[in-house]
Amino acid sequence: MAGSEAAWQAARMGIDVVIHEMRPKVGTFAHRTGNLAEMVCSNSFRSDDDEQNAVGLLHWEMRAAGGLIMEMADRHALPAGGALAVDRDLFAEAVTEQLRSHPRVTVAEGEIDSLPEDGSWIIATGPLTSGNLAEAIRVETGAEALAFFDAIAPIVYAESIDMNVAWMQSRYDKGETEEEQKAYLNCPMTKDQYEAFIDALLAADKTEFHEGETAGYFDGCLPIEVMAERGRETLRHGPMKPVGLTNSHRPEEKAYAVVQLRRDNALGTLFNIVGFQTKMKYGAQTDVFRMIPGLENASFARLGGIHRNTFINSPTLLDDQMRLKSRPNIRFAGQITGVEGYVESAAMGLLAGRLAASELLGKTMSAPPPVTATGALVTHITGGAEAKTFQPMNVNFGLFPPVEGLKAGRRGRKDRYKAYTDRAKAAWTEWLGASEQDAA
Repeated sequence: MAGSEAAWQAARMGIDVVIHEMRPKVGTFAHRTGNLAEMVCSNSFRSDDDEQNAVGLLHWEMRAAGGLIMEMADRHALPAGGALAVDRDLFAEAVTEQLRSHPRVTVAEGEIDSLPEDGSWIIATGPLTSGNLAEAIRVETGAEALAFFDAIAPIVYAESIDMNVAWMQSRYDKGETEEEQKAYLNCPMTKDQYEAFIDALLAADKTEFHEGETAGYFDGCLPIEVMAERGRETLRHGPMKPVGLTNSHRPEEKAYAVVQLRRDNALGTLFNIVGFQTKMKYGAQTDVFRMIPGLENASFARLGGIHRNTFINSPTLLDDQMRLKSRPNIRFAGQITGVEGYVESAAMGLLAGRLAASELLGKTMSAPPPVTATGALVTHITGGAEAKTFQPMNVNFGLFPPVEGLKAGRRGRKDRYKAYTDRAKAAWTEWLGASEQDAA
């Protein structure tokens, strides 16, 4: 995501760009293709609400900046209530086609296994940085790479779901169209079914790690069994919460818990199980997930998995231009910098691409103000965060400077968030105009 967006932004500013992509010559366990911007976890960019949600605001900023990732996401969007979800294959194919056909962009296939000495570079290798390059980064920075574990949710073939049990509905019927209001597939559970599911989940065989056993999990992508270990009711108040849903088969019955699935492709032939990232072994997954009502005969296009993510301690290593302090010809962008999520990664790519292009054009582009979503993120990773406890972070309003004179607490939250987004949009528009004029 970050590398694709960085290349697009720099090329739009008149810079010739080479994208070095090791796939398909060098693969990873999670990727299936050689396409750029291939999605390996969820197919969702999360909330698209740009007035009440920080990630929705980030969508707005990237669209305003002519972001390729957001343009292709919009072009290949799937119904998902108030979220922005995409057909992952069509999305990646479109990003790849746009970049390969751009006259200023060249895609070179092959692995970069050391830090380049000359030229202007952006390292946007994501969470699955190759071992050789990760070691080169570790040697250069003089510190052990920080790490956490990230998990992937399974995908089910739609034809194998029992629609006599499951029904289509977005939570609270959210969405402007009927299709959006029915963007999710729901599988209900009674109390006894839920308790049996939790028992099986806790007892299932799981992948154990020996390397990097001290690494933690990113809280926004916890495996379901880790959540279950925190308490038997945790899942029922998380991804399996039953609120805002009415069973169309039995409207008089209130489910004790509900498993939701979201469409994963435009054809509607694939659905991913929302929030069901897992480290269970494959055999255990099929046994446990087929306990879910409606999924008794489920056929899986992909089972869940877990991988080790690496990221650098950006607050100590990067300057405010996203450059490696010890090698200013190298910038970092994306998840390797310690931001979490597709959108956050792409936003850091957008900024790094613009900063690098501006420098090559003999200009000095300032980072966006911290009252913007992009500015809040880059401020956080380049010095705003506490280096000793630095961990991957999604964009959230807690990273923004407070708006003076607003009530705190839940009662005033709607007005407060609207004030954050209004202020951010004005500041982003002003920064974007000034930075594009300076680079002209």
